[in-house]
Amino acid sequence: MASEKLRSFAADTVALVIFFTIVSGLNERFIAGMSWPEVAVSRAIGAPLMVLTARPYGFWRDWFLKITSPRSPGSTLIMDSIALLAFQVPIYVFIIFASGARGMGIVTGALGFAVLMLILGRPYGLWLEFFRRRFGLTSPGQKPMSLGG
Repeated sequence: MASEKLRSFAADTVALVIFFTIVSGLNERFIAGMSWPEVAVSRAIGAPLMVLTARPYGFWRDWFLKITSPRSPGSTLIMDSIALLAFQVPIYVFIIFASGARGMGIVTGALGFAVLMLILGRPYGLWLEFFRRRFGLTSPGQKPMSLGG
């Protein structure tokens, strides 16, 4: 059991850190208008927060998908997007505020990130499921796979 918990933590963390370091950095630079040094500070702040929030997001997403029971690809896309939006946007606002964004930079950054969460919810859900499979784990409703698998 401890091994599965460690693998779950590692899979969810690696998936989140890789995916959102890239996505958030691009949003900060090109949507929020932050300078590259501000982006670097933001990502430095964001990395430990991602480590702390990756597994809780995994729990949240699994629970949210379980209670909403999406039965079609379209409804899964919508529910994955809502799950990601509801969990990540408040954290993101804190990160860009702490890294120096103010006023309209926060508003445009948060709105841009919210749109990205709606667009990237399902791609991130698939990315997360991919990493979980690589770590020999399953998401609710999936069949178990081996580590080699």
